[in-house]
Amino acid sequence: MRLKTTEMTDPKNIRIENYDYPLPDERIAKYPVKERDTSKLLIYNKGEISHTQFRELPGFLQTGSLMVFNNTRVIQARLHFRKPSGALIEVFCLEPVAPRDYEQMFQSTGSCRWSCLIGNRKKWKEGRLERHIEVKGNDITLSAEVIETEKTSYIVEFAWNGCGVSFAEVLDAAGELPIPPYLNRSTEDSDKTTYQTVYSKIKGSVAAPTAGLHFTDKVLKELDGKGVERDEITLHVGAGTFKPVKSETIGDHEMHHEFISVSLASIEKLMAHGGSCIAVGTTSVRTLESLYYIGVLLESNPDAGESELTVKQWLPYEYANNTEQPISTMKALGNIRDYLVHNSLHTLTANTQIIISPGYDYHIVKAIITNFHQPKSTLLLLVSALIGENWRKVYKYALENDFRFLSYGDSSLLMP
Repeated sequence: MRLKTTEMTDPKNIRIENYDYPLPDERIAKYPVKERDTSKLLIYNKGEISHTQFRELPGFLQTGSLMVFNNTRVIQARLHFRKPSGALIEVFCLEPVAPRDYEQMFQSTGSCRWSCLIGNRKKWKEGRLERHIEVKGNDITLSAEVIETEKTSYIVEFAWNGCGVSFAEVLDAAGELPIPPYLNRSTEDSDKTTYQTVYSKIKGSVAAPTAGLHFTDKVLKELDGKGVERDEITLHVGAGTFKPVKSETIGDHEMHHEFISVSLASIEKLMAHGGSCIAVGTTSVRTLESLYYIGVLLESNPDAGESELTVKQWLPYEYANNTEQPISTMKALGNIRDYLVHNSLHTLTANTQIIISPGYDYHIVKAIITNFHQPKSTLLLLVSALIGENWRKVYKYALENDFRFLSYGDSSLLMP
């Protein structure tokens, strides 16, 4: 049984310098391997470590287990405009503002608003930027104008002519895929394929759920043949996934908000598996673990509106400290199921800001498939919360056995 966080080191006092390790630049994979499933796979099983090729993954999983994937699709979120002076301005779309719903946003015609980052903002003080693009053989004028300044971003209004042209088509024609900054290279045409999972469906992310990049149709079919059940959820990965922890302790680090979407059928499937599963990637982990705390919120407020179903950063630890008898995972999932049924909803949509760090007690996720993460990152904290100090052993093994690191790097199956 885990001690309450008041009886152990307060997670807010965790020093990020304790989650550092040497990562030479040559170990960062700038490009993926030629065949996705020939990447290396580290196996961590109750403290024992070995490795193989990713295509051998099905042989390490139990028949009847449930594996959950994030089916988000990366959008071409970088838009470049050139001022009459020649200055190049980059507008990086983070998340929709008007309309807020992702599906409605991509179907928008004429205009829309996004929360954006702006590169070279000092050269764009005011006014409207314009550029010409071609969509379906038609010349379209796309404009961008800053409407409002936020804390760390800007509300930008995009407008375009062209009858029936959607913003999804605008992005496809004008946008650039946002590969991670630590790759230190420009986006190439090949990234449009290699930086998407083979099962990606729902547009909205500005970064790929990279643990899924290793899967091929062949591996997925072998999982089916092994009797491993598959399911999909959606978490749109924000630019905050690359946000470094700059504070000395994680208590001063603010996690970004992420949009999640989980169907009623997925909730019921989780319940059919006893509220337990294998998560593909840290984005799936954050979604699945957030479900438990959405169930907690519904326990005390069953009539909550969507805006009230937000998992705040420190909710897990506050709940553990202030609750003598936490609700069970099955009860939490049941609360979500009842909420959806009562409101005639097929899908739960919510926001999460969850931070998973040492001291966190996993509720739904029993094993993780994940890549190797940056030093001093919240993703490394998430791994440590699952396997404890053995994360050092895992990363030492990976470095000594020529594993490739970060987004286009190799993978691991972590089974505590």
